Amino acid sequence: MHRRLLVVLVPLAVLLVAALGVPLSVTVAEREIQETYVDRLNDVGRFSSLAETALSTGRTEALQQELARYHELYGIPVAVIDTSGTVLLGPADAYQEAAREEPALPRIVTAALAGARPEPSGEWAPWDDSALVVAEPVGRDSEVVGAVVTISDLSKTRSRILARWARLAALGLLPLIALVAVAWPVSAWVLRPVRELDAASSRISQGDLTIRADAEAGPAELRRLAESFNTMMDAVENAVQRQRAFVSDASHQLRNPLTSLRLAVESLEPHLGPADGAGAGDGRQVYAVAVDELKAMQRMLNSLQASARMESIRTASPVDLDAVLATRVDRWRALTENAGQTLTVDVPPGLRLLEPSGGLGSILDELISNALRLSDARAVQVTARADPGAAGGPGGGPGGGSGAGGVVTIAVRDDGQGIDASERVQALRRFWRSPRHQNVPGTGLGLAICADLVGAAGGELRLEDGLPRPAGSGHGFAAVVVLPAVPRVASSPDAPAPAPAWDSPATSA
Repeated sequence: MHRRLLVVLVPLAVLLVAALGVPLSVTVAEREIQETYVDRLNDVGRFSSLAETALSTGRTEALQQELARYHELYGIPVAVIDTSGTVLLGPADAYQEAAREEPALPRIVTAALAGARPEPSGEWAPWDDSALVVAEPVGRDSEVVGAVVTISDLSKTRSRILARWARLAALGLLPLIALVAVAWPVSAWVLRPVRELDAASSRISQGDLTIRADAEAGPAELRRLAESFNTMMDAVENAVQRQRAFVSDASHQLRNPLTSLRLAVESLEPHLGPADGAGAGDGRQVYAVAVDELKAMQRMLNSLQASARMESIRTASPVDLDAVLATRVDRWRALTENAGQTLTVDVPPGLRLLEPSGGLGSILDELISNALRLSDARAVQVTARADPGAAGGPGGGPGGGSGAGGVVTIAVRDDGQGIDASERVQALRRFWRSPRHQNVPGTGLGLAICADLVGAAGGELRLEDGLPRPAGSGHGFAAVVVLPAVPRVASSPDAPAPAPAWDSPATSA
């Protein structure tokens, strides 16, 4: 915007200087030509008076010498001609040579022999090489016996015009330079609050609600705008904090009563009587339903409290994917072994990316847990790849991680049941659960929280088709995490990439 403002101001200033400078330049050129014309007119007037006396008395030697001396001194051929155009006095050869190059000479001489004094031709442009022809009749009215003609080379006059124009151009550049010198810091001063507001808005869109604009710099109007912006952000931050505090406090305060209620319900079990007694089946069924509901409510409260805690931290930081997997892969293999499933990890070493708040490991744990609990899969696959030319998520990564560094794509795929394409958008909403999973423990918050955290880091969580099912009847489920990549600073360009700490056999049964 700074440059665009100067692009508007500088051409306007150039047009203003040109509007003033061009007429002034024309006036300067016309004045130079006019001064030269008046000087030549005075000379031919004097020579005309001398020629009239010399021709009437027949004593022309003195005039001939003076005309020759004038030509030698100024380089301007001057001649006295009769009514037929024949040169009577003056340097005839120089005059005739100059006359051959001036097409306007016959017209001017004819007008002088008729007793008129022609005006200058007006050809004053520096790129025009025509000479200045001035003629003065010898005699008056019907007694004109000839004319005095000068042919002046205007190269020196045009050089003076060019020099004057150059000085005017230099003087015209001074206000332009002054304008740029003043407009650059002034426009920077005016636009600095705008840039700060733009940067603050970008940071706020990434989840950092603590950012405030500088309300002390810039024009009064922009200071008032910054103050209004800060007031609005104070209100938004307070509202968000109150909402998070309510969710956290409510979850925390409900845990104790809920735990007491569960203990009270479970303490009723010895009073239900033997399982094979009359009416005991209905009582124990109601008891089992009550305990299951209480457990579900406890899981819900734990998820809400974890969500409020993770969403209170909205900053992303670089992390090595190798370090994250080093603390997780062994646990995942143990879980898959217990479930009788197979885990495959295919991740190249050396990937570095922005880690969402709450930790990338927690997000991957949730995706692995969904694959083990909900999909009824036999195989789970974790893959990752770097896409150097791709961009990050819709919002862009905090700190500019996306864009130049590309993205890192992490996928958790299985060959289980999967979900329909129409349900994938709903699966990322809070509290949504598939009808097939209503009897499976869960809260419907896991994927939604993961999607929010990944999006806040400038990435994207999307759901796709997974691995082909063993029976060949479609595909399983896949959760794909796309996060901005962070360029790795290598200690040596020839050093090989270190082996990841989690590197071990890729599969376990």
